[in-house]
Amino acid sequence: MAGQFNAHAAGVVKLDRIVAVVDQTVITEQELESRIATVTAQLKKQGTELPEESILRKQILERLISDTLQIQYAAQIGLKVDDNQLDKTIERIAEQNQLSLTEFSEALAKDGISMRKFRADIRNEITIARLREREVDGRVNVSESEIDNYLTSQASRNENQDEFEISHILIRTPEEGATEDIQKAKAKVDKAVNELKSGTSFAKVSVSFSDAPNALEGGNLGWKSGAQMPALFLDALKNMQSGEISPVLRSPNGFHILKLTNKRGGNSPLVIQQTHARHILIKLSEVMSDNEAKQKMDVIKERLDNNEKFEALARQYSEDSTASNGGDLGWVNPGDTVPQFEKAMNDLKDNQISQPVRSQFGWHIIQVIERRSQDMSKESARMKARQEIRGRKADEAYQDWIRELRDRAYVELRLEDKF
Repeated sequence: MAGQFNAHAAGVVKLDRIVAVVDQTVITEQELESRIATVTAQLKKQGTELPEESILRKQILERLISDTLQIQYAAQIGLKVDDNQLDKTIERIAEQNQLSLTEFSEALAKDGISMRKFRADIRNEITIARLREREVDGRVNVSESEIDNYLTSQASRNENQDEFEISHILIRTPEEGATEDIQKAKAKVDKAVNELKSGTSFAKVSVSFSDAPNALEGGNLGWKSGAQMPALFLDALKNMQSGEISPVLRSPNGFHILKLTNKRGGNSPLVIQQTHARHILIKLSEVMSDNEAKQKMDVIKERLDNNEKFEALARQYSEDSTASNGGDLGWVNPGDTVPQFEKAMNDLKDNQISQPVRSQFGWHIIQVIERRSQDMSKESARMKARQEIRGRKADEAYQDWIRELRDRAYVELRLEDKF
């Protein structure tokens, strides 16, 4: 009996063992093991070879510390995710898996995950995403001159038009690192290189050694245009073949290793079908029910059928900002409007007027004036440039912000005690 009690007690101690202290919060071994199980399942699903357990544990613990710091900060500034938003997100995840909520919960249970734990994890993911948007992404500005310089640089280097599918390993060094810190990083990168030379997969080496935020995803960065990347990366990639791994690259923030998975040209013209349309909108509100709005719109449609002018009725009745302009939306690109509106608009012939159409904004009547094919390469290039500059600046700012959070916090690692 005593032996059974002691075994049980030992089990409790193991589950409650603290592996890290992060300010006023602790990370327990149970939390770490749970995250390890989740990440391991994801890596196996992706076909990524797993690194040694001790290496994986340290990588995942670092991710847990980063997440904990962000959740703590979100609580300090009062950033919360309400249950309604959480419910909608989980419903959407279930729908994407083509399951009802009950079926989804049962599927999670088969994987050893309770719905309560899943809800907590998703709440944290949403919180961290909102925190990043508020503290970092929302503060990143891209000026028109930056876009101009970007496009000028891109035009002067034809290789920037190419797009590369790449993976990345980063061995970080402090900005003002001591010689000892540089030597440690160099030893780590040498070890990573030896692993790659011995035939270990790039994804496994990334999981084992990389300090990049996407290390546990195998370092995959997806498709990047040449102009989106630092010149250091581009100079290496333009001389590489698909499947090749770069030599070690040195930058101010550390050592880098790249793998080129694929390459494609990125300068083909972008011709899209634009629609010149106008509409009348009756919005729904506390004083305007769905039925009342529909009845009002039916009357307007009848007047249009009796040859009253669309522009005049739009000015008189439409509750959209385009009313003063006769409901004219100008040239509309694919994706500019909500799906219900776009489908109805696309089904119309030139000068044809739709039946009342329901969308999330209310009831519409749409008229197509004309259509044209338009080369949007320049506009698309500027939009893409803005997105790429913003993305690069946001990623850099986010990594700096996380490092500042870590520097300000009290973090005590106890994982090493186990070895």
